[in-house]
Amino acid sequence: MKTVAFITLGCKVNQYETNAMTQQFIEKGYEVVDHTKEADIYIVNTCTVTNMSDRKSRQMLRRVKELNKKAIVVACGCYAQVAKEELEKIEEINLVLGNNEKKDIVEHIEKYIKSKNTEKQTIPEVQTEDVMNQKEFVEFGDITFTEKTRAVIKIQDGCDRFCSYCIIPYARGRVRSRKPEHILSEIQKIAKEGIKEVVITGIHIASYGKDFKQEYRLIDLLEEMNGIEGIERIRLGSIEPLLITEEFVSRLEKLSKICHQFHLSLQSGYDETLKRMNRRYTTEEFKDITKLLRKTFEDAILTTDIIVGFPGESEEEFEKTYAFLEEIKFYKMHVFKYSPRKGTKAAVMPNQIDGNKKEERSKRLIELSNKNEKTYNQQYIGKEVEVLFEEEKDGVWQGHTKNYILAHYKTEENLENKMIKLQCQGAEQEYIIVN
Repeated sequence: MKTVAFITLGCKVNQYETNAMTQQFIEKGYEVVDHTKEADIYIVNTCTVTNMSDRKSRQMLRRVKELNKKAIVVACGCYAQVAKEELEKIEEINLVLGNNEKKDIVEHIEKYIKSKNTEKQTIPEVQTEDVMNQKEFVEFGDITFTEKTRAVIKIQDGCDRFCSYCIIPYARGRVRSRKPEHILSEIQKIAKEGIKEVVITGIHIASYGKDFKQEYRLIDLLEEMNGIEGIERIRLGSIEPLLITEEFVSRLEKLSKICHQFHLSLQSGYDETLKRMNRRYTTEEFKDITKLLRKTFEDAILTTDIIVGFPGESEEEFEKTYAFLEEIKFYKMHVFKYSPRKGTKAAVMPNQIDGNKKEERSKRLIELSNKNEKTYNQQYIGKEVEVLFEEEKDGVWQGHTKNYILAHYKTEENLENKMIKLQCQGAEQEYIIVN
């Protein structure tokens, strides 16, 4: 029996697709082993969202060859899709596959093994279709990526926004939505397995349904999901702020299973920076969106992504962003130092920012985020919360509230996948303590 090992970098979509590829190999009679063990085939599902992601992808591709010099090393995914020339220089790689090739990965690798004398190979073989030509969602079947006690469901692929800093549309192609009947069928099977929570993911889930001929969008899908028996929580992945309209929220409010945690990708708190980024909203529009969510859902938690050091971001622009973030009071902010991506408009913009300035700005925003998180958690002391427990570490069970606050509960009882109402007794920066 041949052995195969996977390394997955990047987002939940990649994790979902790795799980799908894993199932393909199992069905073909392969044994899946941990990537730290010796294997016949190593597959690195790469990420290219930042320069750091690229570097980590290259490191992993080189590292696995050290475990078995005779192994077949395969690079697939987003970095493989957009950086074929860079990967051709890495002699440890045997095969490069793009995102579309994932659906038939076993066939691609077996065909490669039969046709090549890998010991004599000097550069990797590259097999990548142009994702821009892909018109339909590539269906893996009902393959679910399960994160502890929650399942991640991929509902769409691709993005049409073309933000000036982002390479992902070139790696993933245009928006392609998964048919609702396939999504609902997968969730029904998940419910029968006893999983209580599903997370909706994709490259740009706010665009779900825009490529359908019939009028069917994300809110229509959520309404149908809400009726599936056995599922108790539906959590949205990162969403475009402009998805949040009066109509969307009024319909969402009626759905009892929707988690009141909303990750709204802001990127900057200053209008001129947003324009250069090709983001399609203003700070005033964004503020109105946050007000609408907090007015509708009293326990709403808002999180976001912020880029610091975007080309042309002066000290004044950064201070405006900082003041805006202080005003909005996000529960948590994921702060990224701007990383030039070859092939994007921002990479050739003037006034690129010094790395030390990026570091200083990043630290300030992380400190603000940590302060906000602790302050918010302290507001829960004395209140009752419902926690879905996931795992035990050192005698402490960990789980999340419906609005995604991490909770700790010290007990010897096995609480895996149990949903319990408890009282918050204390709060730290990253979690609350319940009893």
